[in-house]
Amino acid sequence: MSNIAAPFRSRVLSAFTGNASGRPDWVSQIEEGDDAGFFGAGSAAWAVHGGMATLVAGIRALLMQTLHPGAMAGVHDWSRYKEDPLGRLSGTIQWLISVTFSDTTMAVRESNRVGRFHDRVTGTYLDAQGVERTYAAGDPELLSWVHVVFTDAFLGSHLVWGSPIPGGPDQYVREWKKAGELVGVLDPPASEAELHAQLDAFRTSGILKSDERVAEAVRFIRHPGLPKGMLPAYKILFAGAVASIPVEYRRMLGLRRAWWPAITATRLILVLVGKLLGRSSTSEDAARKRLARLGLH
Repeated sequence: MSNIAAPFRSRVLSAFTGNASGRPDWVSQIEEGDDAGFFGAGSAAWAVHGGMATLVAGIRALLMQTLHPGAMAGVHDWSRYKEDPLGRLSGTIQWLISVTFSDTTMAVRESNRVGRFHDRVTGTYLDAQGVERTYAAGDPELLSWVHVVFTDAFLGSHLVWGSPIPGGPDQYVREWKKAGELVGVLDPPASEAELHAQLDAFRTSGILKSDERVAEAVRFIRHPGLPKGMLPAYKILFAGAVASIPVEYRRMLGLRRAWWPAITATRLILVLVGKLLGRSSTSEDAARKRLARLGLH
């Protein structure tokens, strides 16, 4: 790797894992364990979450999550995203990667860690009709919203920029249903059609809303506190994420597609980052070592 690429690679790995080597302690733990995990090699979850399109999916998921006033209140009241945006990102990535690539014991442990944090997140917010409501991060409605938006973002981004999914979109949604169940989601979608139906139900029921708090969060996601060297690539990824969001949600977010070919430009950035980071992630490599040790490869 050239002297120019190495520092950029370090910044990217630090941003997304909290460790410049790209292998924090929890990644090393993925090598441990006594089973293949909830998904295993060749699964749809491995294909989607091991692909470069996850870089765009994370942005898309964050944007979409702001449209539920209860979820937005939880982020506004409890998250330190403005002071430490990378810390929040790396924490989310730890859960995603652990559930995807680790054995079942570690996946359950990480999901329980998320659940314990949810237990503390409570407060009030004004709903779309202006009525004050109480919220808790563990409320069934909020858990469902976050899971549906997350699944839609990662599936939608992969369908635009990723490789074919083993078993297709239905297989990914069906597999990732398990992740929702691990954090307490009731009746997570089991097919692409169910996923779209649940997402549309939130929109058509009048639950979602856009206000100044949403606009503030969108402005921050557009201009996060990233290292300067990463900002040009991030701006393209942000534009790609916006372009991939269905128009009805883009309008609620107050966003427009870029006038330039954001989808194509994002594809080029993902190819470039993929060359810098390597074909497989350290997490997937660790999982494959565990499977080889267990004779399951």
